[in-house]
Amino acid sequence: MRIGMPINYARDFHETVEALREYEAAGLDVVFLPEAYTFDAVSQLGYIAAKTSTLQLCSSILNIYSRTPTLLAMTAAGIDYVSGGRFTMGVGASGPQVIEGFHGLRHDAPLARTREVVEICHQVWRREPVEFHGKHHDIPLSSEKGGSGLGKPLKLINHPLRDRIPLVLAALGPKNVELAAELFDGWEPLFYLPERAGDAFADALRAGRSKRSAELPPLDIIVDTKVLISEDDAELAAARQQVREHLALYIGGMGAKGKNFYNDLAVRFGFPETASKVQDLFLSGRRKEAAAAIPRQLIDGVALVGPPGWVSERLAAFTESGVTTLNATPLATTHRHRVKDITALRGSAG
Repeated sequence: MRIGMPINYARDFHETVEALREYEAAGLDVVFLPEAYTFDAVSQLGYIAAKTSTLQLCSSILNIYSRTPTLLAMTAAGIDYVSGGRFTMGVGASGPQVIEGFHGLRHDAPLARTREVVEICHQVWRREPVEFHGKHHDIPLSSEKGGSGLGKPLKLINHPLRDRIPLVLAALGPKNVELAAELFDGWEPLFYLPERAGDAFADALRAGRSKRSAELPPLDIIVDTKVLISEDDAELAAARQQVREHLALYIGGMGAKGKNFYNDLAVRFGFPETASKVQDLFLSGRRKEAAAAIPRQLIDGVALVGPPGWVSERLAAFTESGVTTLNATPLATTHRHRVKDITALRGSAG
């Protein structure tokens, strides 16, 4: 199992990257850089590439709406080049709150758009003259779609290091998970409960794998989690509270009723009453009560917060359920403790 870590995009970035060198020395395999309505991930990934030497780099995620497919491909090729072939491009549909609220674009047809993005990216990386006429992307832009008629198929001027840069899809819904298993190198779900993962995802993964090309490697299953390894009850209580608030934010507040993918996932994990109660409380402004309604069973299921022996047992449960990359956010209050926890995970993962 690979051990990864997301970068906190809200802190001082220069300071964060300087500390990242210690994680690299401790054996961290891959760093994930989120992009929401923050500084862009691309400039920061280039900076990380220049400051590190062995870390794999992954965008987590670049949305498929605010950049054209060819720009996504150009971006991936550029980061892969400056990092010496260490880049994986994570993409996803994000949600209407960001796509419509921040970018002013319609959040529609995520599955069809994602399929088209993958095909266009592969054309770019193979340095083929890009020509694609789909429902959502028309390259070169035809006169029927409003083009001048002057556009012609162009190929990437530079030679990419790789003609197939790994692609990861962030996905939770059954159809999106199926798409990840069919077309992508990796799949990244947010919140993962090993004992309930089969109920939530197995059918979709099976359907996607049945259509997966033999040319693709085995699917890399990249799971987000939180980690604190400690015997101190106060430290553990504080860390569990962070997990509780994080779960409440997503299950309760990331979307309206009927349009919250994380709430739907909590239902599929077997917590329908919790999902409903947390959402009602959160959307009514009662955030503390929403967090308090998150059960300990769910916290312990998705996070690695506990004494060393317990964390090792939970890590084994993640491995047994098929996880191949653990994207772990350290929750310790000191940098030294955070590095120690990542080192321990790296040792336990083998």
